[in-house]
Amino acid sequence: MPNPTRSLNLLGATNFRDLGGYAGQGGRPLRWRRLFRSDHLAALTPDDVAVLSSLGLARAYDLRGEAESAALPYALPGVAVHALPIEPTVVQRLKDLLESGHQLTPQDTVRLMQQTYRAFVHDNAARFAALFGHLLESDAPLVFHCTAGKDRTGFAAAMILLALGVSRAVVMQDYLLTNELFRMPHSAAPGRAPQEVLDVLWRVQPDFLDAALHAVEADYGGVLRYLEKALGVGSKERERLAALYLQPPG
Repeated sequence: MPNPTRSLNLLGATNFRDLGGYAGQGGRPLRWRRLFRSDHLAALTPDDVAVLSSLGLARAYDLRGEAESAALPYALPGVAVHALPIEPTVVQRLKDLLESGHQLTPQDTVRLMQQTYRAFVHDNAARFAALFGHLLESDAPLVFHCTAGKDRTGFAAAMILLALGVSRAVVMQDYLLTNELFRMPHSAAPGRAPQEVLDVLWRVQPDFLDAALHAVEADYGGVLRYLEKALGVGSKERERLAALYLQPPG
């Protein structure tokens, strides 16, 4: 497939997309049809499932919280599904604030999102380390996802791309693609949240990912040190990732 599409244009997962083609370490591009990121997979149509089967998808890593996964479970033929729950979810935090009587503004929601991304760096490092452990096992096609495929998945994608040597600018470009692709289901909106708050909650902003990356820089001295110290991805592991997921040199 000489020119694969980044978005797979699935009906039941609007944010399902390929990380292939980005220039990584030494200018070597990521292999296509190996690493996918997505929103949740519980609404896939039979045609969607057939597409994923044709790609040889073998592994799925579900970053949703336990209640999210229980509410919208899924199974895919031939795909091993692994739960790596990251909690508390930002939607749960928002609901808790609303139920306690807070009148949230868009600015409050931006701060909540930034707080959530900083928590990925520290509180949820073990889950992201586990995801890397799975990535290092083989190059069998895989997808990692959460509910919308934008925050937990967005941070995971950023770490994977950075570990493979993709530039920070391209990582941000990939992160922001959610705003072009993701379509929020009506049932996903927490009750009583004003529309301007939902507009922040269900989209991504550079400030969100930057909050995590700034925490990485401030607390670990850089992405490579964070990968090694917090996620168990040192130089040998990065070489292994490059061998698995980058095009061979030359």
